[in-house]
Amino acid sequence: MQAKPLIHACHSPLQNLSRKSLTFYETKRPTLSLLTPYFHTSVSPLTACIFTPIYHQNHFVTACTTSSQELVGQNPEAASENDNALVSLSKKDEEALEVYKREEMGNQSLWNQMKEIVEFTGPATGLWICGPLMSLIDTAVIGQGSSIELAALGPGTILCDGMSYVFMFLSIATANIIATSIAKEDKNEVQHQISILLFVALTCGFLMLLFTKLFGSWALTAFAGAKNVQILPSANTYVQIRGLAWPAVLVGWVTQSASLGMKDSWGPLKALAIASAVNGIGDIILCSFLGYGIAGAAWATMVSQVIAAYMMIQTLNKKGYNAFAISIPSLNELLTIFGLAAPLFVMMISKVAFFSLIMYFATSMGTYTAAAHQVMIQTFFTCTVWGEPLSQTAQSFMPGFLYGINRSLAKARMLQKSLTIIGAILGLALAIVGTSIPWLFPNIFTPDLNIIQEMHKVLVPYFMALVVTPCILCFEGALLAGRDLKFVSMSMSGCFSLGALILLVGTSRGYGLACCWFTLLGFQLARFFLSLQRLLSPRGILFSENLSQYKLEKLKAA
Repeated sequence: MQAKPLIHACHSPLQNLSRKSLTFYETKRPTLSLLTPYFHTSVSPLTACIFTPIYHQNHFVTACTTSSQELVGQNPEAASENDNALVSLSKKDEEALEVYKREEMGNQSLWNQMKEIVEFTGPATGLWICGPLMSLIDTAVIGQGSSIELAALGPGTILCDGMSYVFMFLSIATANIIATSIAKEDKNEVQHQISILLFVALTCGFLMLLFTKLFGSWALTAFAGAKNVQILPSANTYVQIRGLAWPAVLVGWVTQSASLGMKDSWGPLKALAIASAVNGIGDIILCSFLGYGIAGAAWATMVSQVIAAYMMIQTLNKKGYNAFAISIPSLNELLTIFGLAAPLFVMMISKVAFFSLIMYFATSMGTYTAAAHQVMIQTFFTCTVWGEPLSQTAQSFMPGFLYGINRSLAKARMLQKSLTIIGAILGLALAIVGTSIPWLFPNIFTPDLNIIQEMHKVLVPYFMALVVTPCILCFEGALLAGRDLKFVSMSMSGCFSLGALILLVGTSRGYGLACCWFTLLGFQLARFFLSLQRLLSPRGILFSENLSQYKLEKLKAA
């Protein structure tokens, strides 16, 4: 849905009007999309009508002007005064419009607000789903050929996807910095920020490529354990091939986040959709027809990631920026980039470490157990990313209600209520669909009955963990929007520590894969109740009038 431009050309000149006749004409109040960015249009120097929202009268009013001579009856001084007045109003109009849109979202009915949220999160869902979908495609194709290679995908994908997830802080910092620079309407500043972020991404990418080449085999050996020596060659082949794409992966993340900071989600979505299609076709051709096995899957994924990065670069170039230009950042700029996402870095490290630990214990239980866990965890990740746009929505629109000019905790609570309802419905739907696939159609992933039997042992905790995950994400998104960063990072690290202890004790007593998945369920439930309790607390962001406890800085773009 697009917001109609608020500047329209007049269709007929206004002849012989005195300056007093330049008053405001009432018009019908237009319908605005509350989740769609305001589109700027240029004002004609000769003829323009400017609509200015006047909220206390509950309608829009219009000021019309044509060329100077027509407006004021050959009075150039009056025309000049009028032009200056209109120019001085423009910035106030834009600020007022943003306030209006935030107010309208809070004033909507619950049902209409939920509809707007769903419309906003639609394209963003595709961005989150493409990554896990690539790994799931690898899992499905490889599982049809070899149980050993399917088991090898476990440590291989965790090492590749897990390490890349650690660098999500770079993506978050990019979206924040670019959106803030665009708000200043300084294109040169935007270009500079893109250039230094691309330098950071390339540097990190080449360092990760070097780490993979030098220490990839060692990391896999330490991860898989002595009991799984047979899967190490296949896993190392997979990691070494996918490691070639590290620079492209991080550059793609920076360019994708820059586009999102410019409020463009369709460009990155198209790039990732094409990349996923290339990955799927490549898997089928290289693995099923040419028999390259796990190496073919790695090549297909690597090539698709390079294609996605190139398309995202081209998307930025089409907007008038040079995504091939890089600049070396200063020390202060580096500190700003990493300082923006420091608590989120702790949060993501804790999540990656927990799921890596689960994969470590599952892999140590043997080939069949490792293969079963690989299928279940990739299906789980593919389902849970559908809840990520709820977190994104909370971070985008909650700050206006918490810290905006017209602060309203009641409207913030209403938005949170809408997100929670959507999260609960989405969680139940994902749990039903996500559980039915490995339960009723396990042959999609593997024909091995031993692996299928292990998969069915963990369906109950798998189902329950999926139910609560979307609500967890919208709760944590609200906490991030409220700048309760210390609590988010501390609670996540605490859940990791407790979960690691339970895993260590449970697996040492021989409880098997079920122990891993019930621990994962406990990890999710702990996150659910801790974040919910924090939101409902009288001192929480949705109820407390005291904002100083969160050490607020100047509000930046979410």
